[in-house]
Amino acid sequence: MSSTTNTSSQHTSTIGSIGTPSRRNTEVGLLVFAVVIPVFAYANVGLAINDAVPAGLLSYGLGLGLLAGIGHLVVRKFAPYADPLLLPLATLLNGLGLVAIWRLDQSELLQDIGQAGTAAPRQLLYTAMGIALFIVVLIFLKDHRALQRYTYISMVGALFLLLLPLVPGLGQNIYGAKIWISVAGFSIQPGEFAKIVLAVFFAGYLMVKRDALALASRRFMGLYLPRGRDLGPILVVWAMSILILVFETDLGTSLLFFGMFVIMLYVATERTSWIVFGLLMSAVGAVGVASFEVHIQQRVAAWLDPMREYTLSREGVIGHSEQAMQALWAFGSGGTLGTGWGQGHSELIRFAANSDFILATFGEELGLAGVMALLLLYALIVERGVRTALAARDPFGKLLAIGLSGAFALQVFVVAGGVMGLIPLTGMTMPFLAYGGSSVIANWALIGILLRISDTARRPAPAPAPNPDAEMTQVVRPS
Repeated sequence: MSSTTNTSSQHTSTIGSIGTPSRRNTEVGLLVFAVVIPVFAYANVGLAINDAVPAGLLSYGLGLGLLAGIGHLVVRKFAPYADPLLLPLATLLNGLGLVAIWRLDQSELLQDIGQAGTAAPRQLLYTAMGIALFIVVLIFLKDHRALQRYTYISMVGALFLLLLPLVPGLGQNIYGAKIWISVAGFSIQPGEFAKIVLAVFFAGYLMVKRDALALASRRFMGLYLPRGRDLGPILVVWAMSILILVFETDLGTSLLFFGMFVIMLYVATERTSWIVFGLLMSAVGAVGVASFEVHIQQRVAAWLDPMREYTLSREGVIGHSEQAMQALWAFGSGGTLGTGWGQGHSELIRFAANSDFILATFGEELGLAGVMALLLLYALIVERGVRTALAARDPFGKLLAIGLSGAFALQVFVVAGGVMGLIPLTGMTMPFLAYGGSSVIANWALIGILLRISDTARRPAPAPAPNPDAEMTQVVRPS
């Protein structure tokens, strides 16, 4: 009999040892387009308004490119396997938002009433602060699972942030909503940061309680009804959203928080009944509060009959707004392809032109095609977030990614829907596009967390250690 040594085990490989492409070069190519497109739009606005290339074109392009380049280098170093689309998409939206805000800064109408000229430089500063926080998240958050340790601390922190606008002397009532605080001359919206902190709490809580919440006591009309004692979490969040709606008169934040929780609850339990209960409870709460809250009633009235609100506002009747009708006119005048950069009149919306109603500027000057392109960019961010959730290897990461993506999608929906007349106005800001430091800084942090989860999910598993015993295996054959 003869024997031979089988060495095939030396060539055995696994998926983990093969590895996954980092796609960082793809990110660089996309970032080039994400910077070039806003620079081209910036030049287009200057040519349309002043018949000359803007003097600050080079500094704007270098500034945006430098911020994007620093962000890319940090991702390449600290999250090499992260999703390659999230950073370019956020950069493109942020860059286009800066162009639109600068375009409104050039409006003679807004300059005459002292509401233009400084918004774009301040927004560029906020963008730099947002990317700085984005970098901090990627450098110091080595593993997103570390956030799970702070589940209940996150709950306390979120409640603290939500209650800050109600503190006398600190909170501000701006156009009927008490969602702002004033610190060192800056207006800050704590709710923008609270959505991230709440997502951490919801993810940690639902990961532990999902089995109990998934149990059903009976079936009714095709739906599995949850047990009475398991309704506690959704009742608490529902009550919190109603309190926000009552005391801060902020419909958008209330819808955002409750909707995010219901989405995460559905993903955790896979029970359609939670979606039904969530919709019913949100409808009951909104109708109940609107029955006695004047500010909410005015928002609903402007949604149902914007032309009447416009007429009453022109007649000087206090408490009525002309913005909803002006936004619809802006979309209508834009048509399919728009009037062109810098050739619209959305500044007639006045103080809200660069914040709540900045989408109307894009609708008028870029038309339906431009608005659809913007919404597609937002949809891609949400899609990449959901893809990150599906790829995550741990339940906490899955829930956190889907919660952040759901919150982002809900914010886009309530803002765009309000400006377009699909739902009542909410007063929230369009992520990355609208003027506002709190929004842009918080959303850059959100992108950073999604990139960290994505990097963990796509990182190749380490190759298994070689087995010396396998290499010495003898295969005996008959002679």
